[in-house]
Amino acid sequence: MLNFFNGTATAMITPFSEDGSVNFAAFGRMIDYQIENGTDVLVILGTTGEPATMTEEEKEAVMRFSMEKIAGRAKIVFGSGSNCTAHAVEASKKAEALGADGLLVVTPYYNKCTQNGIYEYYKAVSEAVNIPIICYNVPPRTGVNILPATMERIASLKNIAGIKEACGNMEQICETARRIRGKCDLYSGDDNLNLPILAIGGAGLISVASNIIPKATKEMYLAVQAGDLKRANELQDKMLPVIDAMFIEVNPIPAKAAADLIGLEGGSPRAPLTPLEPAHLEEMKRVLRDFGLNV
Repeated sequence: MLNFFNGTATAMITPFSEDGSVNFAAFGRMIDYQIENGTDVLVILGTTGEPATMTEEEKEAVMRFSMEKIAGRAKIVFGSGSNCTAHAVEASKKAEALGADGLLVVTPYYNKCTQNGIYEYYKAVSEAVNIPIICYNVPPRTGVNILPATMERIASLKNIAGIKEACGNMEQICETARRIRGKCDLYSGDDNLNLPILAIGGAGLISVASNIIPKATKEMYLAVQAGDLKRANELQDKMLPVIDAMFIEVNPIPAKAAADLIGLEGGSPRAPLTPLEPAHLEEMKRVLRDFGLNV
């Protein structure tokens, strides 16, 4: 399926309070910040949201809160992938029942299944729900890679809306784009590659950096759509130091620190992730100030 969304999506962080609980007040302010700055889709409980260290009860509470707070002002995509197919199916069904517009389903991690196993995983999720599914390919985290021919097979399933590509290999991404064109959409899942992925026909992007700079991210996307690559490159050049800083340590450690610095109360990540190291925090402050943000 095509055109589930065209535009920018933010891979939302989940803010935690000092006692370790979800900080819903801060999360609500983050949601408003995104919508006010033009973000089209909020991706909640993806990798950046730290679902791996959240309980099922916490994740459901976050989903319910999100539905109420967003209230139709943007599309909502919930992360529902797992290393267990049965768990991914149940999580996807729950997200659909709670009102999600779509799902972000990461490949099975740690188990390192075959390409056929990847196809069967997405087939099982597709058959269990009726809302759009975005496959998520991030082999540096999962240990498995959706190869272009496999994604071509997956694209034939009834409600596959596209693939969030974060494999980091533009040659592979171009081949995937060729094979799925006209069947489902390609989304950038790597902020450093947002511009080239959009240039080869990407329908949009799912960004970590847009937690902090959503307006500039949307402006870059719109410049590409308008055919103004000069402006798009100027914007991407300006954003690149911020993008690089978002990955100075493993995601979402830097994004949460940056959110704190601009007043969004990102809070600390959950163990085994640790707060941003002092030297990196000073670098983050410098980068954000250079971008023009009040820190």
